[in-house]
Amino acid sequence: MGYSLLGLLILVADIYAIYQVLTSSASTAAKVIWTLVILVLPVIGLIAWLIAGPRGGKAHI
Repeated sequence: MGYSLLGLLILVADIYAIYQVLTSSASTAAKVIWTLVILVLPVIGLIAWLIAGPRGGKAHI
Protein backbone atom coordinates (compact mmCIF):
# COMPACT_ATOMS: atom_id res chain seq x y z
CA MET A 1 0.00 0.00 0.00
CA GLY A 2 2.83 2.40 0.84
CA TYR A 3 4.54 2.11 -2.54
CA SER A 4 1.30 2.56 -4.46
CA LEU A 5 0.56 5.77 -2.54
CA LEU A 6 4.07 7.03 -3.27
CA GLY A 7 3.63 6.16 -6.95
CA LEU A 8 0.31 8.00 -7.04
CA LEU A 9 1.87 11.10 -5.44
CA ILE A 10 4.70 11.06 -7.99
CA LEU A 11 2.19 10.67 -10.83
CA VAL A 12 0.11 13.62 -9.61
CA ALA A 13 3.22 15.77 -9.13
CA ASP A 14 4.48 14.88 -12.62
CA ILE A 15 1.11 15.71 -14.20
CA TYR A 16 1.18 19.07 -12.40
CA ALA A 17 4.75 19.72 -13.56
CA ILE A 18 3.87 18.88 -17.17
CA TYR A 19 0.87 21.21 -16.96
CA GLN A 20 3.16 23.97 -15.64
CA VAL A 21 5.61 23.32 -18.47
CA LEU A 22 2.94 23.48 -21.16
CA THR A 23 1.41 26.70 -19.79
CA SER A 24 4.76 28.44 -19.23
CA SER A 25 6.17 31.15 -21.46
CA ALA A 26 9.11 28.96 -22.48
CA SER A 27 9.84 28.26 -26.14
CA THR A 28 8.25 25.26 -27.81
CA ALA A 29 11.59 23.44 -27.92
CA ALA A 30 12.12 23.99 -24.19
CA LYS A 31 8.59 22.75 -23.46
CA VAL A 32 9.21 19.57 -25.46
CA ILE A 33 12.54 18.93 -23.74
CA TRP A 34 11.16 19.53 -20.24
CA THR A 35 8.13 17.33 -20.92
CA LEU A 36 10.35 14.49 -22.17
CA VAL A 37 12.67 14.81 -19.17
CA ILE A 38 9.72 14.64 -16.76
CA LEU A 39 8.21 11.65 -18.58
CA VAL A 40 11.46 9.68 -18.91
CA LEU A 41 12.85 10.50 -15.45
CA PRO A 42 9.76 11.18 -13.33
CA VAL A 43 11.35 11.99 -9.97
CA ILE A 44 14.56 13.56 -11.26
CA GLY A 45 12.70 15.46 -13.98
CA LEU A 46 10.23 16.86 -11.45
CA ILE A 47 13.00 18.01 -9.13
CA ALA A 48 14.95 19.52 -12.04
CA TRP A 49 11.84 21.42 -13.20
CA LEU A 50 11.22 22.79 -9.69
CA ILE A 51 14.84 23.98 -9.44
CA ALA A 52 15.64 25.13 -12.98
CA GLY A 53 12.33 25.57 -14.77
CA PRO A 54 11.17 28.97 -15.98
CA ARG A 55 9.48 31.13 -13.41
CA GLY A 56 6.25 33.02 -13.94
CA GLY A 57 6.05 36.74 -13.41
CA LYS A 58 5.27 38.00 -9.93
CA ALA A 59 1.94 39.63 -9.31
CA HIS A 60 2.00 43.30 -8.40
CA ILE A 61 -0.37 44.69 -5.83
